[in-house]
Amino acid sequence: MLTRRDMLAASAAFIAAGAGGARADAIDRPVKMIIGFPAGGGTDVIGRVLAQKLDGAYAKTVVVENRPGAAARVSVEAVKSAEPDGTTMLFTPDFPLTVYPYSFKSLSYDPLKDLTPVAPASSSMLTFNVGPAVPASVKTVKDFLAWAKANPGKASYATTSAGSTPHFVGVMLSSASGVALQPIHYRGGAPALQDLVGGHIPASINPISEAMPLAAQGAIRILAVTGPRRSRFLPDIPTLRESGYDVGIESWLGVFLPAGAPPAVVEALNGAIQAAVREPDYADSIAKFGGEPMLMSAADFAARLKADVAKWGPIVKASGFVATD
Repeated sequence: MLTRRDMLAASAAFIAAGAGGARADAIDRPVKMIIGFPAGGGTDVIGRVLAQKLDGAYAKTVVVENRPGAAARVSVEAVKSAEPDGTTMLFTPDFPLTVYPYSFKSLSYDPLKDLTPVAPASSSMLTFNVGPAVPASVKTVKDFLAWAKANPGKASYATTSAGSTPHFVGVMLSSASGVALQPIHYRGGAPALQDLVGGHIPASINPISEAMPLAAQGAIRILAVTGPRRSRFLPDIPTLRESGYDVGIESWLGVFLPAGAPPAVVEALNGAIQAAVREPDYADSIAKFGGEPMLMSAADFAARLKADVAKWGPIVKASGFVATD
């Protein structure tokens, strides 16, 4: 009688054999890519682009399954509980794995123990923006912080939600500059930017894809990006570090399998993802959302996850923020 261990080993060997040929299409059952956000958003669209490229390269069919709920925690829990045979994968942004361990009082998963990192698929950064509530003379982050210090009653910034990466970037900037900045939390980037454009709030921190169209229209001014380097989409905009503040955040989207996935399965899926990410049309597709292709081995991606989890701990704790649900 075949045991579960035997079946996983056989699956791994089968995939590894396929990966050595022209097509790594050994999995003949539908493979699920679980995404913790509704259809139509940036994470969902990029996930679907990747899933289409994994059709025939990793499995004969890769089906996207949206499982929104509990701020993406439902999707992580679903993959944690799945069989580690390579037929259920998680496609997720970083924060449910890197920020949530500190922002929630209790979490039903441990990102370092319950998941197997496979590969990143894209990276992106945030923008620090100001609107018409700030004088036109404010042209740099340093200018804004000087204005905020002189106008403490107006020294606030919009976030896309409480406990989000934009929220904590503002916390980091406040700490690095010594200028008190009050976060104002919105339910998403669209309402935050609407109030920024309307002059109801002076500044906002948003994903680059949300800010670029409004900046192009002249409705807002992007003063800095949060990445470790300038964005290729905004080459004339400095980073926060170039602006004089030790704040650097680059977000990623990546693929994970349940803990215990056989190394051959992980290697096969990582290879298929890296091949997809290298294709020019993939880069063109994710550029619409401010994403850039990101390539890493499974081992390097696991190290990146571990480093990011460690990095976010003191940031979240310093903010004093605790999620309410």
